[in-house]
Amino acid sequence: MASIAARRKRSASLEPVVLVTILLVAGALWLFIVNPIFQVLKQSVMTPSGISLQAYWDVISSERIVKIFGNTLLLCTTVSLIATAIGFLFAYAVAYVKIPLKGLFRTLAILPVVSPPFVVSLSAILLFGRTGLITRTLLGIENANIYGFGGLVLVMVLSEFPVTFLTLIGLLQNIDVSLEEASRNAGASRWQVFRTVTLPLLLPGLANAFLLVFIQALADFSNPMVIGGNFMVLAVQIYQQAIGGYDLQGGSAVAVLLLFITVAVFTIQRYWLAGRSYVTVTGKPARERSQITDPWVVWPLFTVLSLITLVVIGMYALIPINAFIKLWGINWTFTLDNFKYVLGLGMKPIYDTTRLALISAPIAGFLGMIIAYLVTKKRFFGRSVIEFVSMLSLAIPGTVIGIGYILAFNKPPIVLTGTGTILVIAFIFRNMPVGIRSGIAALQQIDPSMEEASINMGATTTQTFMKVMLPLMGSAFFSGLLYSFVRAMTAVSQVIFLVSAKYNLLTTAILNQVDVGRWGYASAYSVVLILIVLAVTVLLSMILRLFGIKTSITDL
Repeated sequence: MASIAARRKRSASLEPVVLVTILLVAGALWLFIVNPIFQVLKQSVMTPSGISLQAYWDVISSERIVKIFGNTLLLCTTVSLIATAIGFLFAYAVAYVKIPLKGLFRTLAILPVVSPPFVVSLSAILLFGRTGLITRTLLGIENANIYGFGGLVLVMVLSEFPVTFLTLIGLLQNIDVSLEEASRNAGASRWQVFRTVTLPLLLPGLANAFLLVFIQALADFSNPMVIGGNFMVLAVQIYQQAIGGYDLQGGSAVAVLLLFITVAVFTIQRYWLAGRSYVTVTGKPARERSQITDPWVVWPLFTVLSLITLVVIGMYALIPINAFIKLWGINWTFTLDNFKYVLGLGMKPIYDTTRLALISAPIAGFLGMIIAYLVTKKRFFGRSVIEFVSMLSLAIPGTVIGIGYILAFNKPPIVLTGTGTILVIAFIFRNMPVGIRSGIAALQQIDPSMEEASINMGATTTQTFMKVMLPLMGSAFFSGLLYSFVRAMTAVSQVIFLVSAKYNLLTTAILNQVDVGRWGYASAYSVVLILIVLAVTVLLSMILRLFGIKTSITDL
């Protein structure tokens, strides 16, 4: 009994290796998340003559920046409202309605994850641009203009509504059937049940989905860069002012403004809404939810969802088609020249991106599991700070991270700019939060007695983590690893500041081709990128099944 009590006391205290791990994690988070943000803040106020707020005054007094600020809020609000509404329709249909093609509707959630974030923008240009298939070829409209607010709303909604679908489908499926049945038994119609029971339970989830899309829309750099035209937003303004205009101080001031908005929204989404979910789960219901079969509900909903699905599939299908076209809208000849260029002279970005993504993914996945274990299973001073900072990179716009890394690692004692190392580090700390979130969710489902049993058997914390907890967290670990790889392959906003002649990436190569109007090359690059992501995803899933671990990219 005495030895067991001693072991429990030891488990309650921090072993030296755990303390060292906490210090190393805290140091890494400070160096690669907090420090770059601090450098942006510092750059925005430092002048040769000392501290000055002139850059901020220039920002708030500039009519152009004020207009761009208004543009950004208008765009993000519009996209978030429409994407949340569409995502809800898809989630409700899958969870509540006996509707055909549910598997196809679920598959839509995969497409934005495995493809570059600006693929839909490229497709919109191919359909509705000056040489667009619909505008010029079918309708004969010359000088059609898809660029601007309308085009941005279209492509960003189609890119973001799967996020709200994934957020809401779980909530809808977890609503206790008995609550709705009680209302129905009391004589309420389906509409009354939806309005008085289902919708109130979902309101926090809807708000959460709205804010998630809002954060992503705020941070979106690539779509406004490709199709924004004269409709400027803050993320693009930061890049153009800092890199194009060589005004790092002014760009940093705008970056701080964008950072303040995103962190505020992120904090609301993470903490205020975290405790406001009214979905009631009382265990497995007595029977499955009876699906709605009323024709006046099923077929109108199926028609709307099918039209949206056809648009999305058509958008993504255009990319491989265009990859085999000589010159879109002008010369429709079949050709392999685009792939010959990409797989020949243009091979370096493919090699660099794949190699750096493969290096960063396991590190991000393993580090995410370590942090999840520390903040869930250990009690120490600063635990909540480590958890908040480690998740903060989800909210920081990539353009802010890019500027921060340039400022933080462009001079001694740590010089990393222009190297592959800085890209790997950016991938790790940008993509790590999803692994942390998955790890925390997995740990909360593991009975604490399993860890206690290991410690009571004399195992150290390290042995317990490696031999007991990590295997039980296998699905979460590989979900984080897979997500990290996919996001590293498709990253744009933060890495566009960090690429160099020595290390170029696929997404920046695609953007460069789009910028000069080489749609065929851009499409061929996109096809290669998607094929690499899918190949690694399938290969990893097959390996995991051999070990009895089930994971899916739709779980991300």
